[in-house]
Amino acid sequence: MRSLGRARLEIAGAALLFSTGGAVIKATTFSGWQVAGLRSAVAAVAVLLLLPSSRRGWSWRTLVVAVAYATCLILYVTANKLTTAANTIFLQSTGPIYILLLAPWLLKEKVSREDLVVLAVMVVGLLCFFAGAEPPLRSAPDPATGNVLAALAGVAWAFVVMGLRWLGRSAGPEVADPAMSAVALGNLLAALVALPFGWPLGHGGTADWAAIGFLGVVQIGIAYLLMSRAVRVLPAFEASVLLLLEPALNPFWAWLVQGEIPGAWALAGGGLILGASVAKSWWDSRVPAPA
Repeated sequence: MRSLGRARLEIAGAALLFSTGGAVIKATTFSGWQVAGLRSAVAAVAVLLLLPSSRRGWSWRTLVVAVAYATCLILYVTANKLTTAANTIFLQSTGPIYILLLAPWLLKEKVSREDLVVLAVMVVGLLCFFAGAEPPLRSAPDPATGNVLAALAGVAWAFVVMGLRWLGRSAGPEVADPAMSAVALGNLLAALVALPFGWPLGHGGTADWAAIGFLGVVQIGIAYLLMSRAVRVLPAFEASVLLLLEPALNPFWAWLVQGEIPGAWALAGGGLILGASVAKSWWDSRVPAPA
């Protein structure tokens, strides 16, 4: 068994790579549909080559989860092209709101009083993003529309998480990692849906194609490889907290590369959402899971 120290470095590395998405997406001259399609096309190939588990256990259940994941991928990229990277990642991180609302119905999971407190804090954080009008920026030309798309990405992400739980329960022992097959198929679907809307591709420069390669191979492919290795060793709470490096670092890269500064309301909302996420992960780690 690999050491905990190496697993921590792997999960932190995965979060670091995930966090670069917003800045690199904004750095391309391709449209949102074009970036979404090309990024996912490259990522699908990278995941299938790097993760053997992604090539096994495909089923109709995998397809259901992959549809939700493809929707989240497309919404995330198109939102990034319209609003700030901070708003996009923080609003996508509101997924637990919808999980807490839907899990009792879809997964038959009970909601505790502590969950309701987390839900209330996250809702306040969500409302912060729509409390004031943000001025358009060069890297965020339509914040209002982008915020709506990012919030919808949070809904899609909630269905991805619940779908992965459902997939894990139903997968047989021969499927080592059912999540990776959904990741591979989801990227394939995102590419098939987005590329027709982005056609023709036009004349992207060398930097544009290098960015697409980075997004597909490194930001998704290698990041998922690191994460899949680390979560086999790390406790769930530690993994979930280290993965919060992604939304924490995402605005930093956008500021460093594009000079993009999030608004005060966005920072306040993001702080509430991330704080509530840490609190819920900590509380869940203290409560024994049912047999």
